[in-house]
This record gives sequence, structure tokens and C-alpha cells, in this order.
Amino acid sequence: CATHGARLADAGMAAVVVAGTTGEAAHLTPPERIELLEAVRAAVSSAVPVIAGTGAPSIRGAVDLTGDAIAHGADGVLVLSPPNAGDTVPYYEAVVDAAGDVPVLAYHYPEVSPPGIGLDDLVRLPVAGCKDSSGDPDRLLAELDAWDKPVYTGSSAMLSLAGPMGAQGAILGLANLEPELCARAFAGDMQAQRDLVAPHLATRERFPAALKEVVSAKFATPVPTRAAT
Repeated sequence: CATHGARLADAGMAAVVVAGTTGEAAHLTPPERIELLEAVRAAVSSAVPVIAGTGAPSIRGAVDLTGDAIAHGADGVLVLSPPNAGDTVPYYEAVVDAAGDVPVLAYHYPEVSPPGIGLDDLVRLPVAGCKDSSGDPDRLLAELDAWDKPVYTGSSAMLSLAGPMGAQGAILGLANLEPELCARAFAGDMQAQRDLVAPHLATRERFPAALKEVVSAKFATPVPTRAAT
């Protein structure tokens, strides 16, 4: 993982995420998360931010994971909203307080942690920005219109929309496989977006296992998928 993180940084990625949803972070113990973060931070140039996923079902869990990540080298945290939450504002207020000066990105991914972050909540969050993995173009456009903070798309199907419309960037599982192609699509290259169609669809069918398999075939990274037992 550390070697792959360094490879992505060398390919021009602006930051590297550790223990995000692609990495099945929910199935890692806190010590495993720390070990992973420290390994990636040591392997990646200090000029490239390393962002740790620290979302949890509870405020206390997210606060603890955030504190651990910052203590062990995270330059920012990506915080998935808690499942079945009504008002997400108290959750993010507590995480931001725990993070201090370290940037916190909210994470809207209703497919994984429903219902996600309501737009009315989002505009009230004290966070530095938001990753939106809903894959919903209407939601993305509404965020860009209603919010003056950075928005990062998590959908490799919408890169050529998100970039030209004013999204700050993209945080993508598929960038593990096609970093340069994803960057070109975000910059508005429609052919690059079309070239991403096949890998985007192929890796969605058995996510994240299918993504790991094709990344392994290309870069010789480990294939095993951590799952609950």
C-alpha cells in the first residue's frame, strides 16, 4: 500500500487517501489504521498531503480515529457521515473540534452510509470541504451552487462535468488504476472521460474487490479484500 501511494504521488496525484472506503477501513483495527497511515506517510514525499479516513458510526468513534490519525502524521481527514443520522452537524462539529488546525473533509456517500449529508446540513458544517460520492449530477450542481467551500467528486463517471463546473478536485478509487486518465478527464478532456467508461463499469460490479484485482494486475499490488466475518 505504501509503495502504491508513492507511485500515485509520483504520477502527479495532489494527495493520497489512506483508509478510505476503497480500503475497507471499517474492517481495520485502530492499530492497523495507524500502521497503514505511518507506512504511507513515510513512503510519500512530504510535499504531498496524506489524508486519513476517520468516519465512524458514532461521534466518539470519529473523534478518536481523528485524533489518532493526526497524531500519526495525517495532513487532513476525510470523514464519512454516520449511518441513519438525521442532523449531521453535531457530528462534524465534534470532529472539527478534535482536529484543531488540520482540515476536515465531510464525506457524502449515501450508498454506503445512508442517508448521507443533507444539503441543508452541508451548508452549515464547519468543515474545509466535502467529497461527494453520490454519483448524482443534480446533487453535485446543487452543492456547487449553494456552497462556497471546495467540493470533490468521488465519481469517475462525472469528472468531465465536475471539473469544468467548478469542483475543486476528485477523490477516486479508480485513480488507483488510471491516475493520469482521471486527471485529464477532470480537466475537461472528453475523450479521457470516454476512455474511463470501461474500467469504471468493470470495477463497480464487485467493488472494491474488482478494483483491487485490476490494480493488482497492472501494478502487482496485493489482492486480498478485508471483509467482516
